[in-house]
Amino acid sequence: MEFFSKIFYGNTIIDWFIAFGILLGSFVLTKLFYWVFANVVKKITSKSKSTVDDVLVDKLEKPIIYFILILGYWIAIHWLNSSDWPENILLNLEKVAYLALVFNVTSVVSRVFDAIVSEVIMPITEKTESEFDDQLIPVIRKGIRAIIWVLGVIIGLDNIGFDIAAMIAGLGIGGLALALAAQDSIKNIFAGIMIFLDKPFKMKDRIQINGYDGIVEEVGIRSTRIRTLEGRIVTIPNCTFTDNSVINVTSQPALKIKLNLGLTYDTDEVRMQRALDIIGEIIADNSDIIEENYYAGFNQFGDFSLNILFIYYIKPDAHWLDSQTVVSKEVLKRFNAENLEFAFPTQTIFKKELN
Repeated sequence: MEFFSKIFYGNTIIDWFIAFGILLGSFVLTKLFYWVFANVVKKITSKSKSTVDDVLVDKLEKPIIYFILILGYWIAIHWLNSSDWPENILLNLEKVAYLALVFNVTSVVSRVFDAIVSEVIMPITEKTESEFDDQLIPVIRKGIRAIIWVLGVIIGLDNIGFDIAAMIAGLGIGGLALALAAQDSIKNIFAGIMIFLDKPFKMKDRIQINGYDGIVEEVGIRSTRIRTLEGRIVTIPNCTFTDNSVINVTSQPALKIKLNLGLTYDTDEVRMQRALDIIGEIIADNSDIIEENYYAGFNQFGDFSLNILFIYYIKPDAHWLDSQTVVSKEVLKRFNAENLEFAFPTQTIFKKELN
């Protein structure tokens, strides 16, 4: 027992063990709270009709656990006698707790705001006819979250003794260098504002730009994300949209499809006319095609085929690829049924014997 009575930095060994025990106890308490959240609280909230409480519980779970750890840390450092510690050690340890607590509170505010936007505000905007609010809400959401965290950092640094006024003055002195370094970002931000004002496209529109073809998934203040037809996400800086032409495929009245069908050279005039009639029948039977705007004609004697130019237009509310598939399959099936053979590259060689 004499060992536990020894003094080490103004505290007995047993006092140090108690302090570490408080830290360990707070960690065990977090595990208990985690179990309570997972097995009790979440099951209770899942029975309610609203999803807001489920989201809030999910988002506040970690901040509450971190608060328990911070509280255990605070109790532990104040359990010990700091009179024999090196100068300012306790003050610095307290500053760590203050900073962690401010960041934790900031996280709570940010998560609650995020839950309110996603579960209350966004469902309301989705019911409106305008697409502008659907594009604007995500940008405002990110902006306010950034403001919350900036304020949290400023308050946290102020609480641990940083001279915020001097820091802001320093930022003012280096503002020119910062502006030069961030000119591309500023350009993208202004371009994002122009996208919202001009509205060259909206969410879920299919667009083509700089060789990319895809569906707009998110319009941000600095960049826009589109999902290409291959399923990949491409992030494009907003200034690209102001510096280049954007093709809004969705806004077109109809999608033009152009096909060149080549039949073999043994196709006579009667069978060629039958091929054109079949194309007309296919168009008449397909509700996704604008019937009055299709064109089909025997237009070319090719190197190895008799060519039919087939142009038709898909209605904007029809799926662009599925409709093409249906038409192409029908052409293949009907042509094969009528023994209309498609040509492929061939070459005939005439051999002349020399006497």
